[in-house]
Amino acid sequence: MTATPTKPSELDATTRQLLDLMQDHYPMVERPYAALGEQLGISEAEVLERLGQARAAGVVRQICAIYDTKALGYSSALVATQIAPEKLKRAVRILNAHPGVSHNYRRNHEFNIWFTVAMPPGVDLDAVIQKLHVMTEAESTRPMPTLHLFKIAVTLDLAGTRDLDARSAPEYTEERRIEAKGHPITARDIAFIRATQNDMPDVAEPFAALGAPLGMTGAEVIAYGQTMQEHGHLRRFAGIINHRQAGFRANGMAVWNVPTDQIKEFGVFVAGYRGVSHCYQRPTYPDWPYSVFSMLHNAKVAGVEEAAAAISAATGVTDFRVLYSTTEYKKIRLPYFVPEYDQWEALCTAAGAATGEETTS
Repeated sequence: MTATPTKPSELDATTRQLLDLMQDHYPMVERPYAALGEQLGISEAEVLERLGQARAAGVVRQICAIYDTKALGYSSALVATQIAPEKLKRAVRILNAHPGVSHNYRRNHEFNIWFTVAMPPGVDLDAVIQKLHVMTEAESTRPMPTLHLFKIAVTLDLAGTRDLDARSAPEYTEERRIEAKGHPITARDIAFIRATQNDMPDVAEPFAALGAPLGMTGAEVIAYGQTMQEHGHLRRFAGIINHRQAGFRANGMAVWNVPTDQIKEFGVFVAGYRGVSHCYQRPTYPDWPYSVFSMLHNAKVAGVEEAAAAISAATGVTDFRVLYSTTEYKKIRLPYFVPEYDQWEALCTAAGAATGEETTS
Protein backbone atom coordinates (compact mmCIF):
# COMPACT_ATOMS: atom_id res chain seq x y z
CA MET A 1 0.00 0.00 0.00
CA THR A 2 1.00 3.62 -0.50
CA ALA A 3 1.50 6.22 2.24
CA THR A 4 -1.40 6.68 4.62
CA PRO A 5 -4.00 9.03 3.06
CA THR A 6 -4.76 12.20 4.98
CA LYS A 7 -7.44 13.59 2.66
CA PRO A 8 -10.54 12.00 1.07
CA SER A 9 -9.11 12.64 -2.39
CA GLU A 10 -6.08 10.50 -1.53
CA LEU A 11 -8.09 7.30 -0.99
CA ASP A 12 -7.15 4.88 -3.75
CA ALA A 13 -9.40 2.87 -6.05
CA THR A 14 -9.36 -0.26 -3.88
CA THR A 15 -10.46 1.65 -0.78
CA ARG A 16 -13.23 3.30 -2.76
CA GLN A 17 -14.38 -0.11 -4.03
CA LEU A 18 -14.38 -1.33 -0.42
CA LEU A 19 -16.58 1.56 0.68
CA ASP A 20 -18.98 0.94 -2.21
CA LEU A 21 -19.31 -2.70 -1.12
CA MET A 22 -19.89 -1.68 2.51
CA GLN A 23 -22.68 0.69 1.49
CA ASP A 24 -24.46 -1.89 -0.65
CA HIS A 25 -23.91 -5.26 0.98
CA TYR A 26 -22.12 -5.24 4.32
CA PRO A 27 -21.79 -9.00 4.97
CA MET A 28 -23.82 -10.33 7.90
CA VAL A 29 -21.22 -12.98 8.75
CA GLU A 30 -19.01 -13.40 11.81
CA ARG A 31 -15.91 -12.04 10.03
CA PRO A 32 -17.33 -9.47 7.57
CA TYR A 33 -13.98 -7.86 6.79
CA ALA A 34 -12.51 -11.19 5.77
CA ALA A 35 -15.50 -11.67 3.44
CA LEU A 36 -15.03 -8.18 1.98
CA GLY A 37 -11.32 -8.89 1.53
CA GLU A 38 -12.11 -12.05 -0.45
CA GLN A 39 -14.19 -9.98 -2.87
CA LEU A 40 -11.38 -7.48 -3.34
CA GLY A 41 -8.46 -9.91 -3.31
CA ILE A 42 -6.90 -8.47 -0.15
CA SER A 43 -6.49 -9.69 3.44
CA GLU A 44 -8.79 -9.03 6.38
CA ALA A 45 -6.03 -6.98 8.02
CA GLU A 46 -5.68 -4.79 4.93
CA VAL A 47 -9.44 -4.23 4.80
CA LEU A 48 -9.38 -3.00 8.40
CA GLU A 49 -6.36 -0.82 7.67
CA ARG A 50 -8.10 0.75 4.68
CA LEU A 51 -11.26 1.27 6.72
CA GLY A 52 -9.20 3.05 9.35
CA GLN A 53 -7.76 5.33 6.67
CA ALA A 54 -11.23 6.14 5.36
CA ARG A 55 -12.39 6.99 8.88
CA ALA A 56 -9.33 9.18 9.47
CA ALA A 57 -10.09 11.02 6.23
CA GLY A 58 -13.64 11.66 7.48
CA VAL A 59 -15.30 9.73 4.68
CA VAL A 60 -16.96 7.05 6.84
CA ARG A 61 -19.60 8.51 9.13
CA GLN A 62 -20.80 5.31 10.77
CA ILE A 63 -21.16 1.54 10.33
CA CYS A 64 -24.37 0.26 11.86
CA ALA A 65 -27.72 -1.42 11.51
CA ILE A 66 -30.15 0.68 9.48
CA TYR A 67 -33.73 0.34 10.69
CA ASP A 68 -36.87 1.59 8.99
CA THR A 69 -38.46 4.33 11.06
CA LYS A 70 -42.09 3.62 10.22
CA ALA A 71 -41.66 -0.16 10.39
CA LEU A 72 -40.67 0.34 14.05
CA GLY A 73 -43.92 2.21 14.71
CA TYR A 74 -42.44 5.71 14.64
CA SER A 75 -44.24 8.53 12.84
CA SER A 76 -42.09 10.88 10.81
CA ALA A 77 -42.24 13.75 8.35
CA LEU A 78 -40.15 16.07 6.29
CA VAL A 79 -41.08 19.62 7.27
CA ALA A 80 -40.60 22.79 5.23
CA THR A 81 -40.61 26.06 7.12
CA GLN A 82 -40.19 29.72 6.33
CA ILE A 83 -38.27 31.51 9.05
CA ALA A 84 -37.25 35.17 9.04
CA PRO A 85 -33.48 35.73 8.81
CA GLU A 86 -33.30 37.50 12.17
CA LYS A 87 -34.96 34.50 13.87
CA LEU A 88 -32.96 31.84 12.06
CA LYS A 89 -30.17 31.27 14.60
CA ARG A 90 -32.59 30.77 17.48
CA ALA A 91 -34.87 28.53 15.41
CA VAL A 92 -31.95 26.29 14.43
CA ARG A 93 -30.96 25.90 18.08
CA ILE A 94 -34.48 24.82 18.99
CA LEU A 95 -34.79 22.36 16.13
CA ASN A 96 -31.34 20.85 16.64
CA ALA A 97 -32.05 20.31 20.33
CA HIS A 98 -34.98 18.05 19.52
CA PRO A 99 -33.86 14.38 19.66
CA GLY A 100 -36.28 13.41 16.90
CA VAL A 101 -34.84 15.93 14.43
CA SER A 102 -32.22 13.96 12.53
CA HIS A 103 -31.67 16.27 9.53
CA ASN A 104 -31.85 20.05 9.39
CA TYR A 105 -30.81 22.08 6.35
CA ARG A 106 -31.05 25.55 4.94
CA ARG A 107 -32.15 25.39 1.30
CA ASN A 108 -32.30 27.87 -1.56
CA HIS A 109 -36.05 28.50 -1.44
CA GLU A 110 -38.53 30.76 0.34
CA PHE A 111 -39.13 27.70 2.53
CA ASN A 112 -35.62 28.14 3.81
CA ILE A 113 -35.42 25.57 6.63
CA TRP A 114 -36.14 21.89 5.94
CA PHE A 115 -35.94 19.31 8.70
CA THR A 116 -37.02 15.74 9.34
CA VAL A 117 -38.64 14.84 12.63
CA ALA A 118 -39.77 11.50 14.04
CA MET A 119 -41.55 10.51 17.25
CA PRO A 120 -42.04 7.16 19.01
CA PRO A 121 -45.24 5.11 18.81
CA GLY A 122 -48.21 6.75 20.53
CA VAL A 123 -47.00 10.36 20.20
CA ASP A 124 -48.98 12.88 18.15
CA LEU A 125 -46.48 13.99 15.52
CA ASP A 126 -48.72 16.78 14.22
CA ALA A 127 -48.82 18.27 17.72
CA VAL A 128 -45.02 18.12 17.91
CA ILE A 129 -44.65 19.87 14.56
CA GLN A 130 -47.11 22.56 15.65
CA LYS A 131 -45.15 23.01 18.88
CA LEU A 132 -41.94 23.49 16.89
CA HIS A 133 -43.74 25.92 14.59
CA VAL A 134 -44.69 28.06 17.57
CA MET A 135 -41.34 27.80 19.34
CA THR A 136 -39.33 28.73 16.24
CA GLU A 137 -41.74 31.54 15.36
CA ALA A 138 -41.92 30.23 11.80
CA GLU A 139 -43.92 32.31 9.33
CA SER A 140 -45.26 29.16 7.69
CA THR A 141 -44.82 25.41 8.18
CA ARG A 142 -45.67 22.67 5.71
CA PRO A 143 -45.53 19.07 7.06
CA MET A 144 -44.72 16.67 4.24
CA PRO A 145 -44.99 13.11 5.55
CA THR A 146 -44.37 10.21 3.21
CA LEU A 147 -47.52 9.13 1.41
CA HIS A 148 -45.73 6.40 -0.51
CA LEU A 149 -42.14 5.17 -0.27
CA PHE A 150 -40.67 4.27 -3.65
CA LYS A 151 -37.06 3.97 -2.50
CA ILE A 152 -34.68 4.60 0.36
CA ALA A 153 -31.10 3.43 -0.18
CA VAL A 154 -28.16 5.79 0.08
CA THR A 155 -25.29 4.23 -1.89
CA LEU A 156 -22.87 6.77 -3.30
CA ASP A 157 -20.71 5.86 -6.29
CA LEU A 158 -17.29 6.38 -4.71
CA ALA A 159 -15.52 4.25 -7.30
CA GLY A 160 -17.02 6.30 -10.13
CA THR A 161 -18.05 3.24 -12.14
CA ARG A 162 -21.79 3.84 -12.60
CA ASP A 163 -23.34 5.26 -15.73
CA LEU A 164 -25.75 8.18 -15.35
CA ASP A 165 -28.67 5.94 -16.32
CA ALA A 166 -27.57 2.90 -14.28
CA ARG A 167 -30.61 1.18 -12.80
CA SER A 168 -31.35 -1.38 -10.10
CA ALA A 169 -34.42 -2.62 -8.24
CA PRO A 170 -35.04 -0.81 -4.90
CA GLU A 171 -34.45 -3.15 -1.96
CA TYR A 172 -36.79 -1.42 0.49
CA THR A 173 -40.21 -0.12 -0.54
CA GLU A 174 -43.66 0.71 0.85
CA GLU A 175 -44.66 -2.92 0.43
CA ARG A 176 -41.93 -3.99 2.88
CA ARG A 177 -43.22 -1.47 5.42
CA ILE A 178 -46.69 -2.91 5.13
CA GLU A 179 -45.32 -6.42 5.70
CA ALA A 180 -43.52 -5.24 8.85
CA LYS A 181 -46.82 -4.26 10.48
CA GLY A 182 -47.59 -7.96 10.82
CA HIS A 183 -44.64 -8.35 13.19
CA PRO A 184 -45.08 -6.11 16.29
CA ILE A 185 -41.90 -4.92 17.98
CA THR A 186 -41.10 -6.76 21.22
CA ALA A 187 -39.11 -5.71 24.29
CA ARG A 188 -36.29 -7.99 23.13
CA ASP A 189 -36.35 -6.33 19.72
CA ILE A 190 -36.00 -2.92 21.38
CA ALA A 191 -32.98 -4.10 23.38
CA PHE A 192 -31.42 -5.41 20.16
CA ILE A 193 -32.12 -2.14 18.32
CA ARG A 194 -30.53 -0.09 21.10
CA ALA A 195 -27.41 -2.26 20.99
CA THR A 196 -26.96 -2.23 17.22
CA GLN A 197 -28.02 1.26 16.09
CA ASN A 198 -24.72 2.91 17.03
CA ASP A 199 -21.33 2.78 15.33
CA MET A 200 -19.78 -0.69 15.15
CA PRO A 201 -16.19 -1.21 16.32
CA ASP A 202 -13.55 -1.77 13.65
CA VAL A 203 -12.59 -5.26 14.76
CA ALA A 204 -12.44 -8.61 13.00
CA GLU A 205 -15.64 -9.87 14.69
CA PRO A 206 -17.85 -6.78 15.15
CA PHE A 207 -21.09 -8.73 15.62
CA ALA A 208 -19.59 -10.51 18.63
CA ALA A 209 -18.69 -7.12 20.08
CA LEU A 210 -22.27 -5.90 19.56
CA GLY A 211 -23.67 -9.02 21.19
CA ALA A 212 -21.54 -8.95 24.34
CA PRO A 213 -23.79 -6.47 26.26
CA LEU A 214 -26.81 -8.56 25.25
CA GLY A 215 -25.27 -11.86 26.29
CA MET A 216 -25.33 -12.99 22.65
CA THR A 217 -22.65 -14.51 20.46
CA GLY A 218 -21.79 -13.04 17.10
CA ALA A 219 -23.70 -15.84 15.38
CA GLU A 220 -26.77 -15.13 17.52
CA VAL A 221 -26.63 -11.41 16.69
CA ILE A 222 -26.48 -12.23 12.98
CA ALA A 223 -29.38 -14.69 13.21
CA TYR A 224 -31.49 -12.19 15.16
CA GLY A 225 -30.67 -9.46 12.67
CA GLN A 226 -31.63 -11.69 9.77
CA THR A 227 -35.01 -12.34 11.39
CA MET A 228 -35.59 -8.61 11.86
CA GLN A 229 -34.62 -8.11 8.24
CA GLU A 230 -37.09 -10.77 7.11
CA HIS A 231 -39.82 -9.07 9.17
CA GLY A 232 -39.08 -5.72 7.51
CA HIS A 233 -37.81 -3.83 10.57
CA LEU A 234 -34.12 -3.94 9.63
CA ARG A 235 -33.16 -2.76 6.18
CA ARG A 236 -29.52 -3.82 6.34
CA PHE A 237 -26.17 -3.29 8.03
CA ALA A 238 -24.13 -0.77 6.06
CA GLY A 239 -21.35 1.75 6.00
CA ILE A 240 -22.72 5.31 6.08
CA ILE A 241 -20.68 7.76 4.05
CA ASN A 242 -20.11 11.43 4.83
CA HIS A 243 -21.38 12.87 1.53
CA ARG A 244 -19.43 16.10 1.56
CA GLN A 245 -16.15 14.60 2.75
CA ALA A 246 -16.48 11.94 0.05
CA GLY A 247 -16.70 14.67 -2.59
CA PHE A 248 -20.48 14.64 -3.13
CA ARG A 249 -20.96 18.31 -2.37
CA ALA A 250 -23.90 18.87 -4.69
CA ASN A 251 -26.84 17.16 -3.01
CA GLY A 252 -29.98 18.16 -4.86
CA MET A 253 -33.55 17.55 -3.76
CA ALA A 254 -35.40 17.27 -7.08
CA VAL A 255 -39.13 17.86 -6.63
CA TRP A 256 -41.62 17.03 -9.35
CA ASN A 257 -45.14 18.21 -10.17
CA VAL A 258 -46.55 14.94 -11.47
CA PRO A 259 -50.16 14.44 -12.64
CA THR A 260 -51.99 12.48 -9.95
CA ASP A 261 -52.72 9.50 -12.17
CA GLN A 262 -49.03 9.20 -13.10
CA ILE A 263 -47.44 9.46 -9.66
CA LYS A 264 -46.98 5.74 -9.00
CA GLU A 265 -45.55 5.00 -12.45
CA PHE A 266 -43.25 8.02 -12.24
CA GLY A 267 -42.07 7.20 -8.71
CA VAL A 268 -41.28 3.59 -9.54
CA PHE A 269 -39.33 4.67 -12.63
CA VAL A 270 -37.28 7.32 -10.82
CA ALA A 271 -36.57 4.96 -7.93
CA GLY A 272 -34.91 2.60 -10.39
CA TYR A 273 -31.98 4.97 -10.94
CA ARG A 274 -29.00 3.93 -8.82
CA GLY A 275 -28.02 7.59 -8.52
CA VAL A 276 -31.31 8.35 -6.75
CA SER A 277 -31.01 7.63 -3.03
CA HIS A 278 -34.53 8.56 -1.87
CA CYS A 279 -37.83 8.75 -3.72
CA TYR A 280 -41.17 9.53 -2.04
CA GLN A 281 -44.66 10.77 -2.74
CA ARG A 282 -45.53 13.65 -0.40
CA PRO A 283 -48.58 15.92 0.04
CA THR A 284 -49.01 19.11 -1.96
CA TYR A 285 -50.22 22.56 -0.89
CA PRO A 286 -51.50 25.61 -2.81
CA ASP A 287 -47.99 27.10 -2.49
CA TRP A 288 -46.22 23.76 -3.06
CA PRO A 289 -47.42 21.71 -6.08
CA TYR A 290 -44.61 19.13 -6.09
CA SER A 291 -45.79 15.63 -5.21
CA VAL A 292 -42.68 13.48 -5.79
CA PHE A 293 -39.32 14.05 -4.12
CA SER A 294 -36.04 12.46 -5.20
CA MET A 295 -32.52 12.99 -3.85
CA LEU A 296 -29.65 13.24 -6.33
CA HIS A 297 -25.97 13.30 -5.36
CA ASN A 298 -22.97 14.43 -7.36
CA ALA A 299 -19.63 16.12 -6.95
CA LYS A 300 -20.90 19.14 -8.90
CA VAL A 301 -24.19 20.96 -9.38
CA ALA A 302 -23.88 20.35 -13.11
CA GLY A 303 -24.00 16.60 -12.50
CA VAL A 304 -27.20 16.88 -10.46
CA GLU A 305 -28.79 19.11 -13.07
CA GLU A 306 -27.82 16.66 -15.81
CA ALA A 307 -29.41 13.77 -13.89
CA ALA A 308 -32.63 15.73 -13.29
CA ALA A 309 -32.78 16.74 -16.95
CA ALA A 310 -32.34 13.09 -17.97
CA ILE A 311 -35.24 12.05 -15.71
CA SER A 312 -37.40 14.82 -17.13
CA ALA A 313 -36.59 13.81 -20.71
CA ALA A 314 -37.30 10.14 -20.00
CA THR A 315 -40.63 10.75 -18.25
CA GLY A 316 -42.01 13.86 -19.90
CA VAL A 317 -42.45 15.57 -16.51
CA THR A 318 -41.15 19.08 -17.11
CA ASP A 319 -42.42 20.96 -14.05
CA PHE A 320 -39.67 20.36 -11.53
CA ARG A 321 -37.16 22.17 -9.35
CA VAL A 322 -33.90 21.16 -7.76
CA LEU A 323 -33.31 22.57 -4.28
CA TYR A 324 -29.82 22.55 -2.81
CA SER A 325 -28.76 22.66 0.81
CA THR A 326 -26.65 25.73 1.49
CA THR A 327 -26.01 24.92 5.15
CA GLU A 328 -26.13 21.60 7.00
CA TYR A 329 -27.20 22.31 10.59
CA LYS A 330 -27.71 18.73 11.73
CA LYS A 331 -27.34 15.26 10.25
CA ILE A 332 -27.42 12.16 12.44
CA ARG A 333 -28.79 8.65 12.43
CA LEU A 334 -32.17 8.83 14.16
CA PRO A 335 -31.87 7.24 17.63
CA TYR A 336 -34.65 4.79 18.47
CA PHE A 337 -36.13 3.99 21.87
CA VAL A 338 -33.96 6.40 23.86
CA PRO A 339 -35.13 8.45 26.89
CA GLU A 340 -34.41 11.83 25.30
CA TYR A 341 -37.76 11.76 23.53
CA ASP A 342 -39.49 12.16 26.89
CA GLN A 343 -37.35 15.20 27.63
CA TRP A 344 -37.69 17.09 24.35
CA GLU A 345 -39.69 20.06 25.68
CA ALA A 346 -37.02 20.72 28.30
CA LEU A 347 -34.30 20.38 25.68
CA CYS A 348 -36.03 22.83 23.34
CA THR A 349 -36.58 25.29 26.17
CA ALA A 350 -32.90 25.05 27.10
CA ALA A 351 -31.89 25.67 23.49
CA GLY A 352 -34.01 28.81 23.41
CA ALA A 353 -32.68 29.97 26.77
CA ALA A 354 -29.13 29.64 25.45
CA THR A 355 -29.86 32.58 23.15
CA GLY A 356 -31.05 34.69 26.08
CA GLU A 357 -34.69 34.47 25.06
CA GLU A 358 -37.67 32.57 26.32
CA THR A 359 -39.49 30.13 24.07
CA THR A 360 -43.24 30.14 23.63
CA SER A 361 -44.86 27.05 25.13
